[in-house]
Amino acid sequence: MSSPGLLDDQLAAAKAASRVVATLTTARKNAALDAIATALESSIDAIVEANALDLERGEQNGLSAGLRDRLRLDEARVRALATAVRDVIALPDPVGTVVRGSRLPNGIQLSEVRVPFGVVGAIYEARPNVTVDIAALALKSGNAVVLRGGSAAENSNRMLVSTLQGALDDCGLPRTAVQTIDEHGRAGATALMRARGFIDVLIPRGSADLIQTVVRDSTVPVIETGAGVVHIFLDASADEAMAVEIVHNAKVQRPSVCNAVETVLVHREAAPRVLPPVIDALRASGVVVRGDERAREIDASLEAADDTDFATEHMALELSVAIVDDVDAALEHIRRYSTQHTESIITRDMANAERFLAEVDSAVVMVNASTRFSDGGEFGFGAEVGISTQKLHARGPMGLPELTSTKWIVRGDGQVRA
Repeated sequence: MSSPGLLDDQLAAAKAASRVVATLTTARKNAALDAIATALESSIDAIVEANALDLERGEQNGLSAGLRDRLRLDEARVRALATAVRDVIALPDPVGTVVRGSRLPNGIQLSEVRVPFGVVGAIYEARPNVTVDIAALALKSGNAVVLRGGSAAENSNRMLVSTLQGALDDCGLPRTAVQTIDEHGRAGATALMRARGFIDVLIPRGSADLIQTVVRDSTVPVIETGAGVVHIFLDASADEAMAVEIVHNAKVQRPSVCNAVETVLVHREAAPRVLPPVIDALRASGVVVRGDERAREIDASLEAADDTDFATEHMALELSVAIVDDVDAALEHIRRYSTQHTESIITRDMANAERFLAEVDSAVVMVNASTRFSDGGEFGFGAEVGISTQKLHARGPMGLPELTSTKWIVRGDGQVRA
């Protein structure tokens, strides 16, 4: 049962811990991250055992296959989390970086430098990897973190946070720099959204409903990470082999993630040539393909797609296809249904490619590449906090710099304003 007093104590402890973490040298932060990576590797059996309890309960409660895939931690995935933490060690520390500066005519020296936010809050569901990713990035960028990981991953998150806190203890750092408030249930999530003065920024990751609830109800500043209704447009000149390989990879390689493609748009001139082999490759991997009326004229066996299909992030082996007349029609479809996450065009027409890049208003826009590359790790950021679909402060995959703010440093020698 949630205890308001206990929760307030946890938030206050996170704030106090953030002041310690903010002053750590890069070397001490890296040492803590190395200890965390080692602790994760040493605790693989316990983490996988705790995760098995969550998976069993998820199956009993009807958790979707896509969410169960995100929830699952096996030995390889835990080792990958440890590797991701070590990747963060190798990244430049953003804290103290001078963004810009100048010397005024009166001799005052101005510098805008990167500083930690303070306490980063995160609300997410069925994604225990986020527990480690956000904690590692928060610590490297000088922040404390308070996590609400949801009931679906409660056992996994408890074990992961305990492992991280033990590593912090071993390094002589406050264990309260990484905390979970899962024990407080939904009341904890609500409190996190209202914790101005304790939480400096809040990051939601999960379903569109969860994200919109946090954006709507939070009094704490929010960095919005959006759902992924992701598009690939096969232009008139699209190479057939490239189209087949990219669409298949973008849907099948890991269908439960936000950068997996959900809709394929096909130029009417290319459709008879490229659509059949694309559909064949998808079906061979178990993908349920739905099409609009024009797509079904090419393949009558397609299930019918409607507006709901085109607006849905399936996170499963499901995909919708629509035939469009030209680039204008593709852009219009994307404007209507996109969540402004990631879109890609497959084309050999560089004029159309440049137009697509310029006019598609999404966080990541690609040419001739799988949307699965829309990822902080693939971009070289180490782990990622999430993929921001908003336009203020951070957009696209978020790494270390996106977990900092700035402040102005003013150095003078007695100047007064006239």
